[in-house]
Amino acid sequence: MDQQIRLEVIIGSVREGRVGSAVASWFAERAREQKEFDVGLLDLADHELSDRLSANPPRATREALAEITPRLAAADAFVVVTPEYNHSYPAALKTAIDWHHEEWQGKPVGLVSYGGLSGGLRAAEHLRQVFAELSATTVRNTVSFHRSSARDHGPWDDFGDAGDQDAATAARVLLDELGWWALALRDARAARPYPA
Repeated sequence: MDQQIRLEVIIGSVREGRVGSAVASWFAERAREQKEFDVGLLDLADHELSDRLSANPPRATREALAEITPRLAAADAFVVVTPEYNHSYPAALKTAIDWHHEEWQGKPVGLVSYGGLSGGLRAAEHLRQVFAELSATTVRNTVSFHRSSARDHGPWDDFGDAGDQDAATAARVLLDELGWWALALRDARAARPYPA
């Protein structure tokens, strides 16, 4: 491979007390273990995006877009780390997705979810529909953590060790699939621009 796959891991929750940053950091470390990936960690809590889509956004949103948009455009692949709120994903994540369009097109998206009994899987399934509308390809395999909310504290009290071998195996499977799609779609976009 001539060039590493640029992977952006996106932390979808901005809620105070979230465990999303721990989940995303853990996943980013698994991705860095696979040398084919150049991994970035994009925390939506660091960027103030307005939920009102407009041609003339507020200054804070323009500044946020100036930082976020080039990173999304340069990425070959994405992993979205999301909790499940009320059977779906957070509003901040939907806002970040909706402020962009071409940046997602013809690129693969992996999903890592966490939450109560469902492990955030309903949020992940909702995201599949959204990314399909944006002409992005969600990969089949996911990583999900059950009973891992800020309230439950699941395995996150000492998550630096990530003693869950099943989760590490699931992450490797997701990354293998994501890497395959990233290379195939990068070659396809280079040969022929994605139809707008």
